[in-house]
Amino acid sequence: MNDQSAQASWERRTQRPLLALAVVFAVAYAVPIVAGSASRPLILACTVTEWVVWAVFAGDYLIRLALSRQRRRFVRVHWVDLCAVVLPLLQPLRLLRMVATLLLVGRRARMASQIRLTTYVGGSVIGLLMFGSLAVLSVERDSPGGNIRTLGDAVWWSFTTMTTVGYGDHAPTTGLGRMIAVGLMLSGIALLGVVTANIAAWFIARFEKDDVEERRQTEAIAALAEEVRLLRAEVARLATEREELRS
Repeated sequence: MNDQSAQASWERRTQRPLLALAVVFAVAYAVPIVAGSASRPLILACTVTEWVVWAVFAGDYLIRLALSRQRRRFVRVHWVDLCAVVLPLLQPLRLLRMVATLLLVGRRARMASQIRLTTYVGGSVIGLLMFGSLAVLSVERDSPGGNIRTLGDAVWWSFTTMTTVGYGDHAPTTGLGRMIAVGLMLSGIALLGVVTANIAAWFIARFEKDDVEERRQTEAIAALAEEVRLLRAEVARLATEREELRS
């Protein structure tokens, strides 16, 4: 119980700092791509920042593992977190660090009790749209046959891909760019399903609330009608007794 309390306390205390570090990571990831011709020291600083943020999230995973009483079960339940920690070590690609950090941020954000489903889904959509645009722009901008050259093109492509519209006016031509497209397509379909289910659940809850209120009013009216009937019967009885006394 103490271990579980310590783990929950750690997750509660580190929630906001880790989300703030995720914003720092987003800025460090975006600056070299948006700037285009960024200086070498700036690129190096952004790269170091990305690795530091990933290392902090990896350390957070290890600390939560150490605080857990059932560590094998923790690894089984949080296998996505483990993959996100190990993934950037396999090959030093910026895209891997981006994917790993997105996974870790998403897992920690979902554990926050104060973050509702709507906020989580909205944040996921914005995060995927932003990182998808930056990732495909970094891959496709220098491709000889590519047609995604600007940030506007990348954002438009990401938006149409996530919504599964796919106009086809912009499309990735490299293998890595197409892998990013597949990830955005699957993520878009999943998030669309969550949004649809959330809206349907809201309507169902609303209808159920209206039905409960209607039943409550009906029962109140029935109870009032019964009281009126009993009151009339009592008045009639008293009137009868009065007539008998007079006679």
